[in-house]
Amino acid sequence: MDNTQEILKELERLYPDARPALHYRTPYELLVAVILSAQCTDERVNLVTEQLFRVAATPEEMLHLSQEELERYIYSCGFYHNKAKHILAASREIVERYGGQVPATQEELQKLAGVGRKTANVVYAVAFGGDAIAVDTHVFRVANRLGIGVGKTPEEVERALMRAIPQELWSRAHHWLIYHGRRVCHAQRPDCAACTLRGLCRHAAGGQE
Repeated sequence: MDNTQEILKELERLYPDARPALHYRTPYELLVAVILSAQCTDERVNLVTEQLFRVAATPEEMLHLSQEELERYIYSCGFYHNKAKHILAASREIVERYGGQVPATQEELQKLAGVGRKTANVVYAVAFGGDAIAVDTHVFRVANRLGIGVGKTPEEVERALMRAIPQELWSRAHHWLIYHGRRVCHAQRPDCAACTLRGLCRHAAGGQE
């Protein structure tokens, strides 16, 4: 039995105001923040970008920083060497190829240095209002447990969710799943007893991860 529509209705009821946790004012700031968020909490990224964006809020301004200078700003986000390299390379491409404006399509976004499918989907959906599902660790875990997006890789889960969820809900559903993963369906100890989705959940019913 397909419980997807019931699950989506309940997620929407639980998290009607779900929105990105990263702080940003422009598509470029969002792109930088998402690159920094890999293997790092959104809270930490927001602390870092609050300082960083005071001196470099545009690709042109970012290119005034050396890699070493940028690394000092983003050190606490982890993997700072590669992240700084990617941010500077992407900034250069945005300036040289796109006139300083972040490209607005998934295909063009993925051509930027350090931008994979997940990052491209986030920027496309959040900054440009596109229909996309970005599969991070929360979405991957919750979708598999609920049974609405079963797969062994983020790409498989993304395709499964795109089949199961109406396209106009893709971006919103992505945030609902993230919120549920953070607040209830934790990685190590999901709070199934408190979960209002337990009667619809594959994991709760059969113990599947």
